[in-house]
Amino acid sequence: MIAEVSMTAAQFCILPLALFIKLSVSLSAVFSVFNLTFTSLPVHLTVSPAAERLRYILGDDEETMPTPTLFTEMDTLQQEGDELEWKESARWVKFEEKVEEGGERWSKPHVSTLSLHSLFELRTCLQTGTVLLDLEGYSLPQIVDDIIERQIEEGLIGPELRDKISFVLLRKHRHQTKKPIHRSLADLGKSGSGVSECSIFISIHLYTHCLAQSRSMNDIADTPSTDQLKNKFMKKIPRDAEASNVLVGEVDFLEKPFVAFVRLSQATTLGGLTEVPVPTRFLFVLLGPLGKAKSYNEIGRAIATLMVDDLFSDVAYKARDREDLIAGIDEFLDEVIVLPPGEWDPKIRIEPPKKIPSADQRKSVFNLNELGQMNGTAGGGGPLGEELAYTGRFCGGLFLDIKRKLPWYPSDFYEGFHIQSISAVLFIYLGCITNAITFGGLLGDATDNYQVHLANFMSTFLGTALAGTVFCLFSGQPLIILSSTGPILIFEKLLYEFSKNNGIDYMELRLWIGIHSCVQCLFLVAMDASYIIKYMTRFTEEGFSSLISFIFISDAIKKMVGSFKYYPINTDFKPDYVTAYKCECLAPDTSKSILGIEHVTFEMLNITALDWTQLSKKECVKYGGSLVGKSCKYVPDLALMSFILFFGTYTMTVTLKKFKFSRYFPTKLRKLISDFSIFMSILTFVGLDMLIGLQTPKLIVPTEFKPTRADRGWFVMPFGKNPWWVYLASFVPALLVTILIFMDQQISAVIVNRKENKLKKGCGYHLDLIWVGFLMAACSFMGLPWYVAATVISIAHIDSLKMESESSAPGEQPQFLGVREQRLTGILVFVLTGVSIFLAPILQFIPMPVLYGVFLYMGVASLSGIQFWDRIKLIMMPAKHQPDFSYLRHVPLRRVHLFTLLQIVCLAVLWILKSTFLAIIFPVMILGLMVIRKMLDMVFSQHDLAWLDDILPEKEKKKKEDEKKNTKKEKKKGKGGNDSEDVSVLVA
Repeated sequence: MIAEVSMTAAQFCILPLALFIKLSVSLSAVFSVFNLTFTSLPVHLTVSPAAERLRYILGDDEETMPTPTLFTEMDTLQQEGDELEWKESARWVKFEEKVEEGGERWSKPHVSTLSLHSLFELRTCLQTGTVLLDLEGYSLPQIVDDIIERQIEEGLIGPELRDKISFVLLRKHRHQTKKPIHRSLADLGKSGSGVSECSIFISIHLYTHCLAQSRSMNDIADTPSTDQLKNKFMKKIPRDAEASNVLVGEVDFLEKPFVAFVRLSQATTLGGLTEVPVPTRFLFVLLGPLGKAKSYNEIGRAIATLMVDDLFSDVAYKARDREDLIAGIDEFLDEVIVLPPGEWDPKIRIEPPKKIPSADQRKSVFNLNELGQMNGTAGGGGPLGEELAYTGRFCGGLFLDIKRKLPWYPSDFYEGFHIQSISAVLFIYLGCITNAITFGGLLGDATDNYQVHLANFMSTFLGTALAGTVFCLFSGQPLIILSSTGPILIFEKLLYEFSKNNGIDYMELRLWIGIHSCVQCLFLVAMDASYIIKYMTRFTEEGFSSLISFIFISDAIKKMVGSFKYYPINTDFKPDYVTAYKCECLAPDTSKSILGIEHVTFEMLNITALDWTQLSKKECVKYGGSLVGKSCKYVPDLALMSFILFFGTYTMTVTLKKFKFSRYFPTKLRKLISDFSIFMSILTFVGLDMLIGLQTPKLIVPTEFKPTRADRGWFVMPFGKNPWWVYLASFVPALLVTILIFMDQQISAVIVNRKENKLKKGCGYHLDLIWVGFLMAACSFMGLPWYVAATVISIAHIDSLKMESESSAPGEQPQFLGVREQRLTGILVFVLTGVSIFLAPILQFIPMPVLYGVFLYMGVASLSGIQFWDRIKLIMMPAKHQPDFSYLRHVPLRRVHLFTLLQIVCLAVLWILKSTFLAIIFPVMILGLMVIRKMLDMVFSQHDLAWLDDILPEKEKKKKEDEKKNTKKEKKKGKGGNDSEDVSVLVA
């Protein structure tokens, strides 16, 4: 009889499915004959009844509070001798974890694989069982009594089963937690014999203890146990989470299944029901006759999987009746993907995906096409609000920036007190001093040490500290790091050569250029000129940021290659002839030496008294001696050692940065190692250098506070050295500088403020620019280098302050929460840079190749996440090995390669310009990238550009207007109710 009933239920479930499949095949054949397509169906013809019902249930989603995360636990009824108990068999937060057959450990989190039949059986259970919504429950016995009472009222069970069902449902729950030793021994006793649980023990005391424990197992605990309260699994569950308990089992006193789905009006802690002390909101009970334990278990897994599904959990919280729950199951079935049994082993556990798709797509029940994430509009992928609004008022944008940033000012300081800030400060500090030394040295070479002397980087350190500290204190976006940049260096070099060739005082000319540029920046701020950033699309941003990244990489490699010239590898050294290698110092011819030198010192008159065989190499050269011998040119393999330090620092940093994704050590330790990867790499290779003891080039730190040249003071005087017309004519080169600073600063700001970084405190483009202008004038008066936003270091600053969720479901990757927005790390970085003169005893042990390795890492790391770089790598990949990027699904590959090739050509032109005499027009060419992007509208469709780049503002505005017009037309057609129009759209 039971078999017949279950067979009838199964046929009842499968029959509609079979009819639906048959009807679908028939319709497909008809449509194919008439060249029709389903994708052209009107929206109101394709939405299923279940979707319509869910739209009504979830229609006010935006107005209501988000539903809590559900922790689901499934317990199965187990019989040990004469005793019954509920044993935890699986749990879900996001993914499924099973208790392994040995019962000693949890499985790895995996995606739940369900049979289609179990979902249909679950649907039948909810149709025929008891559904109690918003039940007032305060304890498990009271809830069980209410369920049984409702079953009796509905005639589903007889009154004689009340006590038996209540007895079973109130048995003790044994969870998969770490048990005390005596409990484990008791469990061993259970497995030994079914006659007596404690007969294996001889001790009377232990026997009495086990017997008492057996009696205590009769009823479930009223309060959470100590193991529950101390369960470390709570760290994986959000604080506001609620529980969903699934109880399945088979008993010998039922002839048909006992099914109940309960939603409590308020989440209630039900004693020892749940593994962790989380209040229960949902309860699903399935008890059935003997012989179908596997089927019951699969139904339990099906409802548990549904309860952790984002959409169904929303439905479960907001359902008004049984039909709403069934509609939720139907929607789940609409989205289910079936794997053929002959092509897939159900025993294989599917690893959780790295990125979980959002439920928003399924909630948009009218969206039939595949959704994807377009890049959006210009201006950094979305900052098109008031930050870049054209106010039309004098300094209107500046006032809005101040008004926006002022409320956040206190939090910009106290939110910086975090251990993550320490690693960020150390990382960016080392990057800043490396950048200061590298670009400072190049700037000193380019200007004959008017600004920076190779042996005294005081002006670079002082300028970096002064400009950076002021900017971080008062700017609109303190996450931006100011530093010397490659484009500024190019302009400084050209300006010095021009001054030298035309007999113009360089420092005075530079001062007036700085003053004019400051005034021009103020004018741009007053006129809301930052509005032009709206036209900076991904094309412009990535071209400029890639150029800066390649400058970092090339400079690091050039410095490393240069060490092979200073310290060549001794390829001529032959170990077999080591006895023939010697070097002697020969005394010079005294008479010739004295006659050829005008100023004769006392030491030179007494050189005959020196023991030339005992002099060092430096002393021999100093006193005019000559070095003779094959080994005189021998130097240790410092180049090879420098390369080991350089490449080792880079490789170790990359490896440790990725360590947080490894499987070793706890999560917190992995994250700590990842955060301090730069610091650990530097310490490691500084220690290696000290251990080997070779004289590798070390960091040069200034030890005295003085100007870089004897012929210049601390301040540059504005008058006296150049003709009067130079003060006016400097307006023209200042215009080029202003364009360069504007583009460099604002592009870096756009990259930092992109929506991918999830910044919450807003940006301040106008406020940033005005402070850069002020600092430029101040640095010009003091003869310090000009400072602007350093793209690569700013990106590194953002990466070092990224925050991730502390509690994540097992198997789920930590969620990116945003960036720790504060001013403290930037201020500390520049304060440390300023006091570096006092850290000379420590910093002098750092080899320069180690810092060049950090330089290389910063350049390479800034390329990651740039779509342009990803598309370059696609060119060298066969199509079958290419990653599943969203734009590859919507744009033909040849168009993707054409867009990439155009970007490569633009980047190559910029690189050539900066390396030749045409570098003077380099700032204009950066501005020209925006013109080139405008011309791409004639080559690519707006659809392709929306995926590969950003849509320009006027195009976006036109697109929205067209969408509004189409919406109005559709509404008019809908009111007409002409069915013939709906049928006509089906024709291909």
